[in-house]
Amino acid sequence: MTRLRFLLVLLLAGAAQRVPAQSASPSPARVDVVANDGHKLVLWGKRPAGTAKGEIVLLHGRTWSSLPNFDLQVRGQHVSLMDAFVAQGYAVYALDQRGYGSTKRDATGWLTPSRAMMDAVAALDWVALHSPGGRRPALLGYSRGSATAMLVAQSRPAAVSALVMYGAYYNIDIVPDLIPEPKTPPRELTTAEGAGEDFITPASTPAGAKDAYVREALRDDPVRVDWRREEEFRALDPAKLHVPTLLINGDRDPYAASANLPLFISRVEGVDHAWFVLANADHVAHIEKQGAFVSAIVSFLKRD
Repeated sequence: MTRLRFLLVLLLAGAAQRVPAQSASPSPARVDVVANDGHKLVLWGKRPAGTAKGEIVLLHGRTWSSLPNFDLQVRGQHVSLMDAFVAQGYAVYALDQRGYGSTKRDATGWLTPSRAMMDAVAALDWVALHSPGGRRPALLGYSRGSATAMLVAQSRPAAVSALVMYGAYYNIDIVPDLIPEPKTPPRELTTAEGAGEDFITPASTPAGAKDAYVREALRDDPVRVDWRREEEFRALDPAKLHVPTLLINGDRDPYAASANLPLFISRVEGVDHAWFVLANADHVAHIEKQGAFVSAIVSFLKRD
């Protein structure tokens, strides 16, 4: 494939692509990264035994932090996305955004799109600094993380080698209403129902994965992180993307279905871009169809 503008919509069937079951892997290494305002961010990392083919940074979504999403461990199954990328030869890192998982809230108690973007840049800079030749990582944003990742790619394109938007939810053609914000963060408790709500395709869910996800999500994120100034996401504009961009989602993902991705992809110009759709998968396609999911991303990153 030459480095030309392209649009590819690929429907990947799943059973033959499933990653074979493995025993649980070692825990990821923890790194404390200092953001530009001095706040400490926790970055989790796993690396292959030999020289890495490249680096990938993962950004989680609205409610649940990195380890439940990206390093889920289930006996008799292989559902850790971090392990899957390592098996392909990539060094992979997952950022606990401010207030999530092992990263504490700051003194304001809030997170904003611009703050999340700058924290992601800090993580990307750290990874590049510790990579061969200072090479830049690819950035994969999941759900709300896809919007934050897109802000990074628009404003700091030199920070990333490629953008992967997974389960993108934001419809660029709709201007959301401004919602009045409370004066103090509500700090609502998370729930088991909320942790399991994205698993809507039981036939594609590996045995035990949903229960493990719910358990780990509630353990790592018992209190919902509070966002404000979400109107900052209105800056999202696919015409302003100047890095290779991949959209990927499950065909049953209700968030991606409402995001008008055909319109989005039609507005990306001048850079390699693709759209992959995985059959019989939803908003947790990286768990349900992990083999196809990883193959699609690695193929995009390796394109000639």
